[in-house]
This record gives sequence, structure tokens and C-alpha cells, in this order.
Amino acid sequence: MVALTTAEVARLAALARIELSADELARLAPQLDVILDAVAQVTEVAGDDVPPMSHALPLTNVFRADEVRPSLPVEQVLAGAPSVEDERFRVPRILGEEQ
Repeated sequence: MVALTTAEVARLAALARIELSADELARLAPQLDVILDAVAQVTEVAGDDVPPMSHALPLTNVFRADEVRPSLPVEQVLAGAPSVEDERFRVPRILGEEQ
């Protein structure tokens, strides 16, 4: 496997919108190589007879039943919000941003 360059790590950071210094890029490149090597080893071991899974142990639903219950009045909830519009939290628009 070819080692990641600092330029490749910088590109990944830019895609993730993470600012990294030159020192951080130099330190992270070898660490990411170790992670990628570990993932490559797992894919080598997993054969056609091994089913893909997201967890080693089976999971069961631990969520409570959905029940309608009284809650705080809208005015009280929005009182601590930095910005409110049409009785809702106002947040910055993220859809349609230029990349």
C-alpha cells in the first residue's frame, strides 16, 4: 500500500471542512495509514462465506414506545433561542451552499 501524502490528507481535511496546520498534517498522515492498513487487513480476511455486519453482537431495539405527553409551551422553549422565526428556531441555511 502506498503511504498517504500530506497533500492527500490536506485534501481530505478540506472535504471535511477541517482546518489543519502543517504539523497536524504531517502527524495525521502516518496515523491514517495505520487505519487504512487495518481496514485492508479486515477486507482480506473476510471471505465470501463471512456475511457483512455492522456489529459483532446482535442488537435489539432499546427505544421506548412513542407516546404523546405534555411538553413545555412554545414560548418557553423559544425563549432561550438566539434567533426565532415563525415560532421556530431560526438556523443558518445549509442547503444549496456553494462548495
